Amino acid sequence: MKQQPVDLDQVETVTLSHYNQNADAFWHGTKDHDVIQNYEAFLAPFPKDKKLDILDLGCGPGRDVKYFQSLGHRPVGLDGSEVFCAMARSYTGCEILHQKFLSLELPRHAYDGIFANASLFHVPSQELPRVLGELYTALRPDGILFLSNPRGEGEGWSDQRYGHHLEFESSKLFIEAAGFKVINYYYRPAGRPIHEQPWLAIVAMKPLAQY
Repeated sequence: MKQQPVDLDQVETVTLSHYNQNADAFWHGTKDHDVIQNYEAFLAPFPKDKKLDILDLGCGPGRDVKYFQSLGHRPVGLDGSEVFCAMARSYTGCEILHQKFLSLELPRHAYDGIFANASLFHVPSQELPRVLGELYTALRPDGILFLSNPRGEGEGWSDQRYGHHLEFESSKLFIEAAGFKVINYYYRPAGRPIHEQPWLAIVAMKPLAQY
């Protein structure tokens, strides 16, 4: 059954309000999460000695920006929550863009990689093709897009947050329609049966031939 259009203003306003109101709790609940598997999968396609321009899409309080900065890369964070943006600027000293996912204003061909860890699932299905297309344009040729989202089917509200959950095959359709080539995927946490792995991670490339 076709998903009915949603109120996009409500999706953003209510979801971002939730994060603004719970920013400190979110930081303390996620700052020590082990996401090294995601970092390694995202960085694996790049030359080991290359210093990268990275966009952390949905950077939250800045945990992942700080990690990429510690490796000598040039990360830029982006989040729709003004509270998260302030926290990330204070924590990292890096450039942090206050932009909502549904109204991105990104420079063309500016980034080697875009790291979207637990963020793009907030984009409703009706807007996901457009948003992925904007990320494609923001990447350089051979650029890498990393996505990690909760697995599942369907979309809607969970308390005060809107989520769009996909399995691999449906995710792949969206990603490839935007021009990307999927080069790797896996489920998390590692080492558990698949029914105990609620997260799907995908690594995709912007093919040089399509530049």
